[in-house]
Amino acid sequence: MTSPSPAQQVLGHFAELAQGRGYTLDAAQQAAIERFARLADELLRPRLFRRQAPRSLYLWGPVGRGKSFLLDGFFAALPFAEKRRVHFHAFFRELHERMFRQPPGGDALAASLDELLAGCRLLCFDEFHVHDIGDAMLITRLFKALFSRSVVLITTSNYPPEGLLPNPLYHERFLPAIRLIETRMDILAVAGTQDYRGASPAEPDPFGIGAYLWPGSLEQRQALGLPPLAETRIEVPVGHRSLPAISAAEGLLHFSFADLCEGPTAVLDYLTLSETWQRWLLDAVPPLRDASPAARQRFINLVDVLYDRRLALFLVSTAPLDETLADSEIADMSRTRSRLSQLRQIGPD
Repeated sequence: MTSPSPAQQVLGHFAELAQGRGYTLDAAQQAAIERFARLADELLRPRLFRRQAPRSLYLWGPVGRGKSFLLDGFFAALPFAEKRRVHFHAFFRELHERMFRQPPGGDALAASLDELLAGCRLLCFDEFHVHDIGDAMLITRLFKALFSRSVVLITTSNYPPEGLLPNPLYHERFLPAIRLIETRMDILAVAGTQDYRGASPAEPDPFGIGAYLWPGSLEQRQALGLPPLAETRIEVPVGHRSLPAISAAEGLLHFSFADLCEGPTAVLDYLTLSETWQRWLLDAVPPLRDASPAARQRFINLVDVLYDRRLALFLVSTAPLDETLADSEIADMSRTRSRLSQLRQIGPD
């Protein structure tokens, strides 16, 4: 009996996954799976028969369309060791840190990629998006370097390439990177109206034992073992500086929204802290329409990091979740809305 080809292994793996979770895969998802299957055969083709590296893939679609499910399923099924799957935020943080440590005078990006991608032929980025012009310029250099190394890149995103870096002040400066994506990657749209997020009871809770509390009464907090809101502050070390927090004890890191999201914090801070703290409490979350655009973006980034790492998140506000998020639409808020809807909602009795 001949063993199944890499493509057959990928197709079989997805069939088992869908059956186990009770999914009926739609046409767009099935098309993506079939493209992944062809890529599996291309990656496992003997070197003698390879003329060039397979084309990279850019997978995009609205929230809840199963993009991470598709990427994770392919990565798990691919019988191939020269691969790496990472959340884009985490990769970018590691790249920044390694570039900072490089000796002056050389090509810091190239040297850092040599360290990060030693032996890697397939790199998978989940949740790829761009909102900062400084990051955008480095991303352009990064993509050029990856393609020049014949690394096959797979990304998932909520946006088509043309929708990246949507800020009109900066979008035109990112067009070279967009054109590079369109030229070097196959663009796969996972379109459709059904939101599969949370559709299967067999899936683990993405926020651990987290919850959304309103109005955050003492009784609600005590029932979950959460501390009260306090005026006092402590300093929590993160990297080479510290951030003001309400408390940090017994595995729970407690911030106010004003301190963490209105203050000058960044994704790298959340990633660093998430390595130590498994439970997070964000207190006094205001109606987001009243927060600054920068604070809203930090809030979105925080939710992304904690969701991806499946850490427990507790949010406390004075109103139900729908009211807190109302009239606050900026780029990526739809993803945040979908993710927070999976938290337990605990309101007044």
